[in-house]
Amino acid sequence: MAVSKEQVLAALEGVKSPDGMPLPRGGTLSEVVVGDGKVFFSITVDADAVKGWEPIRERAEAAVRALPGVQSALVALTAERKAGAAPRPPPRAAPPPRAAGRAESLQGIPGVEAIIAVASGKGGVGKSTTAVNLALGLSALGLRVGILDADIYGPSMPRLLAIRERPQTIGGTRLKPITRYGLSVMSIGFLIDEETPMIWRGPMVISALTQMLREVEWGTLDIMVVDMPPGTGDAQLTMAQQVPLKGAVIVSTPQDLALIDARRGISMFKRVNVPVLGIVENMSYFLCPECGTRSDVFGHGGARDEAQRQGVPFLGEVPLHMAIREKSDAGLPVVATEPDGPHAAAYRSIAAAVRDQLKAGGRAAPRIVIEA
Repeated sequence: MAVSKEQVLAALEGVKSPDGMPLPRGGTLSEVVVGDGKVFFSITVDADAVKGWEPIRERAEAAVRALPGVQSALVALTAERKAGAAPRPPPRAAPPPRAAGRAESLQGIPGVEAIIAVASGKGGVGKSTTAVNLALGLSALGLRVGILDADIYGPSMPRLLAIRERPQTIGGTRLKPITRYGLSVMSIGFLIDEETPMIWRGPMVISALTQMLREVEWGTLDIMVVDMPPGTGDAQLTMAQQVPLKGAVIVSTPQDLALIDARRGISMFKRVNVPVLGIVENMSYFLCPECGTRSDVFGHGGARDEAQRQGVPFLGEVPLHMAIREKSDAGLPVVATEPDGPHAAAYRSIAAAVRDQLKAGGRAAPRIVIEA
């Protein structure tokens, strides 16, 4: 039986705010999104009241999950500071880092040995396609691999891996990843319709990411690959603050415009003490399938030069080729479906370089330093 928005709101009438007001009547609820047994909404309160509202968020989530027909519920608590309110004092500079293994080190994901981010400074450079094929390349090396689609606004994994089913729940509280080509996969795109816009504030994005990290039964993984959204915003900082990232892979095309944004991505990860495992030059060149003529559509070698300039490894290059695009659109990534082809070999080479960088790393968990 499908659950309706009206049923959700009726269930929330039994959840009281700190002043005794039923939750739907207090002006704190966002639009309630309901689809295929999944329910999403946020509760927006003043920043100073967040601590008192967390138990209410938990009760609201429990009330919705108890409804017949609800498979999962995501309730985010977002905070705003009232206009004219006095700003908080600037944070003090963090003390000097202590030795590795310190008590305050970031909490990892149970069963997951290493977490790496695949990022780009801008969209349209083939980051998600690279992330999927990198994950498959790592799996081909004998590693147990999962992939988390952290691009809340533009999730790509449902299309890139042709996943149309919904994830199952375990005990009504945890989600079970979907398995495809040997990968454990989770994406917000599995829980919503492909054409549903995610009109969410930054704090709700952070809450969704945290839940996909902490409330998914990932099992035992050697590596979790996180496909980040483009840019240097909430999602990137959330990952750096919530989990001990072992490193980041930056994807760029060779052209100067993309490299400017890639530079920002590298600087951001360095700033939060996340090791940059290296740069991948995607769409590196085009080889005509008819005549064999090579064309450097976006230039060539720019990412390699930038890696050298930044003092980070160059992981490899991937050509601009029709087969990669067609296979990606069809949910048939080349590493899994054309394992003996040259493109799969390129991705496996990049995966081997990433594995080697991780073996040589072993650095301390990242530490966020906020400058006043």
